[in-house]
Amino acid sequence: MQKLSRLAGVSARTLRYYDEIGLLKPARINSSGYRIYGRKEVDTLQQILFYREFGIPLDEIKKILDAPDYNKAKALKEHREKLISKRQQLDLLIKNVEKTIAETEGRLTMTDKEKFEGFKKQLIQENEEKYGKEIREKYGEEAVKRSNEKFMNMTKDQYEQFCKLGEELMETLKRAFATGDPAGEEAQKAADLHRRWLTFTWPSYSEEAHAGLAQMYVDDERFTQYYDKDQPGLAKFLRDAVFIYTGKNKQQ
Repeated sequence: MQKLSRLAGVSARTLRYYDEIGLLKPARINSSGYRIYGRKEVDTLQQILFYREFGIPLDEIKKILDAPDYNKAKALKEHREKLISKRQQLDLLIKNVEKTIAETEGRLTMTDKEKFEGFKKQLIQENEEKYGKEIREKYGEEAVKRSNEKFMNMTKDQYEQFCKLGEELMETLKRAFATGDPAGEEAQKAADLHRRWLTFTWPSYSEEAHAGLAQMYVDDERFTQYYDKDQPGLAKFLRDAVFIYTGKNKQQ
């Protein structure tokens, strides 16, 4: 175990923990009680570290590796694509910093779009890594592409409005939650703010898509954790408010 620990740059304690949760079992344990790892385990640890690099929780990694249809070659190709995308993002941020330095020194003038391009690209990348697969399955590749393009083309003022609206949405939603009434005035104001916030990035709006996204907030624990981190139950409350706002509750 010590040899693998040094080789991979992870602590022996981490390897023991991975064994305890069934994420990475040793090939065998010798008579002295030492964990022995073979090539298969080394390859599995490499995969685990790849997924950890992208911020995927250990329980999710275990599900991926244990899946009957897990394909190592396919997984490696996906890792490569993500790393290339991450490198492109870093290159864009470096370029943005270099331009900012040049502007500070009076060697060029940056447009507002250029100043925020790197940060917007980073938000898209983070969203892609966390929710890309699910969003594409629900809305399709073309819709996601158009949404990202619309976001990237935001002006400085539009971007500031987008961020400000997001903050107002969360503040209103928390006040509405305190009333306990998703049909109340405050809750419906939150649902309308949510619609307005979405239209900054959505190519087009529909009540059905709005309600579908709100349902995803409840069905997907990653979305739920985001909304429930400060106020447990907030994701479900928003879903209920949006259902009423869009009229979906009348169809049930």
